Amino acid sequence: MLSLLALSAAHAQTQDSQPGNKSLPSSKEELAKLAALETGTYGYSVDDYFKRPAQSSFQFSPNGLYFSYKERDDKGKNHVYIKNTATGKVVKAIEEKDELIRGYGWANNERLIYVQDKGGNENFHIYGVDLDGGNKMDLTPFEGVRAGIIKILKEQPDYMIIQMNKNNPEIFEPFKLNIKTGALVKLFENKDAANPIGGYDFDKDGVLKGYTKQHNGTENEIYYRTAEDKPFEKIATTTWKDQFSIIAFDYTTPNPHDAYVLSNLESNTAEIILYDFATRKTLKKVFSNPTFDVGGLSTSRKRGYEVDYYSYTGEKNETVPVSATYKKLHAKFEKQFSGREFGISGVTDDEDKFLLYVSSDRLYGSYYLYDAKKDSFKEIMNLMPQLKEADMAEMRPIKFKSRDGLDVYAYLTIPKQATLGKKVPLIVNPHGGPYGVRDEWSFNPETQLFASRGYATLQVNYRGSGGYGKKFFLAGNKQIGRNMLNDLEDGVAYVKSLGLIDDKKIAVYGASYGGLATLGSLVKTPDLYVCGVDYVGVSNLFTFFKSFPPYWKPFLAQVYQQWYDENSADDQKIMREVSPALNADKITKPLFVVQGANDPRVNINESDQVVENLRKRGLDTPYMVKYNEGHGFGREENRIELYKCMMGFFAKHLK
Repeated sequence: MLSLLALSAAHAQTQDSQPGNKSLPSSKEELAKLAALETGTYGYSVDDYFKRPAQSSFQFSPNGLYFSYKERDDKGKNHVYIKNTATGKVVKAIEEKDELIRGYGWANNERLIYVQDKGGNENFHIYGVDLDGGNKMDLTPFEGVRAGIIKILKEQPDYMIIQMNKNNPEIFEPFKLNIKTGALVKLFENKDAANPIGGYDFDKDGVLKGYTKQHNGTENEIYYRTAEDKPFEKIATTTWKDQFSIIAFDYTTPNPHDAYVLSNLESNTAEIILYDFATRKTLKKVFSNPTFDVGGLSTSRKRGYEVDYYSYTGEKNETVPVSATYKKLHAKFEKQFSGREFGISGVTDDEDKFLLYVSSDRLYGSYYLYDAKKDSFKEIMNLMPQLKEADMAEMRPIKFKSRDGLDVYAYLTIPKQATLGKKVPLIVNPHGGPYGVRDEWSFNPETQLFASRGYATLQVNYRGSGGYGKKFFLAGNKQIGRNMLNDLEDGVAYVKSLGLIDDKKIAVYGASYGGLATLGSLVKTPDLYVCGVDYVGVSNLFTFFKSFPPYWKPFLAQVYQQWYDENSADDQKIMREVSPALNADKITKPLFVVQGANDPRVNINESDQVVENLRKRGLDTPYMVKYNEGHGFGREENRIELYKCMMGFFAKHLK
């Protein structure tokens, strides 16, 4: 919930119900002319960066006898195929038709599950299908209901624990689902809609051990029971500012109430502690980092659930080996993939085969098979073989001081021209969210495209971003349009000091909350930027709050403390000051606006208002609207057209 503004899928509208002022969007011809303004000759096209991989999403069956993956056809559809590892026979198990396959996985050795919604309405259904594509079934066939998977039950392979808002759209309840028959059994009743349960903790056997109940929208009450015939008792009360959540029960001790908990109750950064829920005491602090929040841990089911490693995201992704077995594996992986990041994306139950995902800032990603018995590595698929590592740009971690003394981390992607002494234009690219989200060191198709055209990119993890501890996270409270934008400006000042950029050619571009930051930057500091791109960005906080789906309603009190309180006269004044749609007359620079017509979070009328205002004052304001998209473009052809037009817009104003 902390990340209200992350990109999501679209939902289509009929021609008669298309929203917004249809006279405003730029025509196909106008957009084509915009794209044509980029006249350079480059080694890689926009399509090279944004065309979906031919194959992706590789997975093992639990027993390792099968191998599954998505494969793209000539129409851009991604179907799921299964390959028998012994015979090599390949079968199409799931066909992607009008609706996108949002995710899929192995429920057991005989059955796959996958997730779809209707046209991007985010009411996800869970489907089951046999390996040959037969016995396909909508396992949650309820209109207007959103389903999600809580836990796969390895010890009960025909069952899983899911949650649905079936009985009340505002709250979710847990069900035990038979993946073969679709039979459902409700496991607990979420009775108090005003103070609903927000999370459930099940053990490996599907026993509900605890839950977290919201109270007044800002507090979390943690409940636990020591046996199924005992009542749940309140263990602790925390607030939304705190973290105290079970990440795994400890099955290596005779005490069934020991659990690994991610907590920041006694520290600034989130740390892993071992906690006894029966005695309500911390047994020991397991792992922490003084600067960055710990992300989690991994255990081995085969080896009695011993801990293999801890993980966290610092300037890069970090893994800390723990068990003797994994230390040996990690050493092998490090030697094999020196200089790159690697992660285990799948492993068989017998731990005889490992599926590894290998990537870097210059490598989109490759899948490798490590055969433990043969002690051998085999590359399965380079997802983007057309993008050569040697041609890609460096993504450099940087750190600077904000004007009020905070340490702010960021990433600077540097084009080859800058490494040769030429000063280059800069694109400032704030991430969405804004709260609890952060940019990471990785291959980023956007920043690599920008670098290939000669632009540096600055991605600032401004205050309120996740991963840097509680103080930094809370420093973002009620700072949208204020200190959050100051952090971007301070980042630009730091990059200027490096002598790499042409400080007269700086643009700002962002999506979702990043779009709000783009508009806000053009309002607040119009002389700093020569142009901006607003992609599905919020422009009016008042109407944004009114667009929340029902299941966000329990979080409103938190939103009022973290964003702004629409019921407070003082906050209303600030909201008017930081809502760009209400201050569009202060924007004086060219703006490219991109909008999904069916966006349920950023109403198209907000973008219409900005476009109308700027065009009346003679500003260059191309406007791309897609009537089959919502909060973020999900269709490949639309994304490619978007970036072609964006490159034309930047060529016009930055070159």
